[in-house]
Amino acid sequence: MEDKIFKKLKEELPIAQKGVLLKDYTTFQIGGPAKYFFIAETNEDLIKAVKIAKKLKLPIFILGGGSNILVSDKGFNGLVIRIQNSEEPYGEQAARILNSKNIFVSAGMTLSGLASLAGENAFKGFEWCSGIPGATVGGAIFGHAQAFGDKISDSVEYIEALDMKTSKIKKLLKKQCKFSLKSSIFKKNKNLIILSVIFSPERGDKKKVQKKIKEFLNYRKNNHPIQFPSAGSVFINPEIKGEVIRAGQLIEKAGLKGKKIGGAQISELHANFIINLGNAKAKDVLALIRLAQKKVKEKFGILLETEIQIIK
Repeated sequence: MEDKIFKKLKEELPIAQKGVLLKDYTTFQIGGPAKYFFIAETNEDLIKAVKIAKKLKLPIFILGGGSNILVSDKGFNGLVIRIQNSEEPYGEQAARILNSKNIFVSAGMTLSGLASLAGENAFKGFEWCSGIPGATVGGAIFGHAQAFGDKISDSVEYIEALDMKTSKIKKLLKKQCKFSLKSSIFKKNKNLIILSVIFSPERGDKKKVQKKIKEFLNYRKNNHPIQFPSAGSVFINPEIKGEVIRAGQLIEKAGLKGKKIGGAQISELHANFIINLGNAKAKDVLALIRLAQKKVKEKFGILLETEIQIIK
């Protein structure tokens, strides 16, 4: 039966593959095989793949740059559709300046690429996006990424998304996206797949914008364990009585900084990062996540909520 499904998949998507290891497509470098795997280079490819998967009744997972996720050691029992990333910030499909006020950005555009494009054209508000490994605009919108007081939603005008239920493209204005702390309508409604974003950022002084980009790059180099594979921040910083508390500080005060299980470690540089020392399994990371939640709950009465997506 499985071979028949793959045969039908290949008839419609000739470059579809079988048994591709997902660790090769995640920043954690962890994850078992996708039963079926397809790289969508255009929105048309993505829409076609979604329609075929629905027809074949296959579970679907949309994969961007592979950051902010932890894939099970068993992999994913369905079709993984990878949105082709573009490291070229000026690629016509990836992003383009529409006019003096608007930027078009595809979901597969990297955040670093967006920061570079904005900086070159004196748009401000994206400086914080620089130096985040593997992160894409689609992923940032999905999880409502934010850092240093700025949010990805700050200058969103509207978003185009594919509704998998109807196979139609919808246009959602910013208020319809229901952005909240590390969340959005796209996180709650898995039938919506982000295709592109129109931003309306403020203009700034080009030299000042580019200087700020360099500052954020240097900060991450000095304060984040970027020399090791990771998924980025593991936990959402909790908000208690209106005050945001850093999850990394809670984990450090709980005595877990540097704690290892198997090939995974709570970073000695930043305790809200779990790093892959070279041979980590998803089960090692999950054990550290559960341990951090348990110890922080016992010591501070706070249950840490994961920021990373866990894909089974």
